[in-house]
Amino acid sequence: MDARDEPRYLGVEEPIDPVAGHIPGAVNLPFRGNLDENGRFLPRERLRDRFAAVARPDTIVYCGSGVTACHDILAMVLAGLPRPLLYAGSWSAWIADPSRPVDVG
Repeated sequence: MDARDEPRYLGVEEPIDPVAGHIPGAVNLPFRGNLDENGRFLPRERLRDRFAAVARPDTIVYCGSGVTACHDILAMVLAGLPRPLLYAGSWSAWIADPSRPVDVG
């Protein structure tokens, strides 16, 4: 699961890393979607609905460098869902190896 904003996931823009796109098979649930208009976490039920389709004990969350992925992990824990795993290296580590596949769109 990719916690970055949609343009980065789609490969439309990449302000940090030299390669744009996402890890093949990843779904995009940007961390900003966990928050209400006041910048607070959504109620537990709404978070649970948001993550229900991807919530499994083996879900792996990543972002650009591992920081905002933690936001999605916390949101899933607050929702009472299984705690996902963090790919700490995230996108920056993934693209460091040019043999790894990259998807866009």
